[in-house]
Amino acid sequence: MRVVYNFCTANRSAAVWELIHSRWYPETIAKRISAIVSVASKIEFYHADAFEILEEHKTSQSTVFFIDPPYTVGGKRAGSRLYNHSFVDHSRLFSLAKEIKGDFLMTYDNAGEVQRMAMEYGFETRAIPMKNTHHAELDELLIGRDLTWADMAT
Repeated sequence: MRVVYNFCTANRSAAVWELIHSRWYPETIAKRISAIVSVASKIEFYHADAFEILEEHKTSQSTVFFIDPPYTVGGKRAGSRLYNHSFVDHSRLFSLAKEIKGDFLMTYDNAGEVQRMAMEYGFETRAIPMKNTHHAELDELLIGRDLTWADMAT
């Protein structure tokens, strides 16, 4: 499960620039990075087993999690293809998310199996459009306890 993603190294700067231009709009990325910088002192990144981090911090009401596991539910292969450690016990992940005392936002592939798990655990879902690396528009699924803020953004 992705907790930390580091694609920027000195010898890959051209590849990073190409990636940004191929998938995202540079101006949008710049605005998002500036917004993150303004709250950077409040953000912690862990390069660790996400299940251990969730267990360790699930009782903290002041902790907010962004959970973005590899998309491997329902036979999806993107997560397996993109990550060395792609196996995720999705049922355990949803069970742990239910125990989180703070807040969380989870993103997933918009698959029926994921929607069923979200419903089983009492979570709200919202399908949002996104573009993949081939510029095809797909729906990704937001999952959380209260996603009314997502309705206001549209």
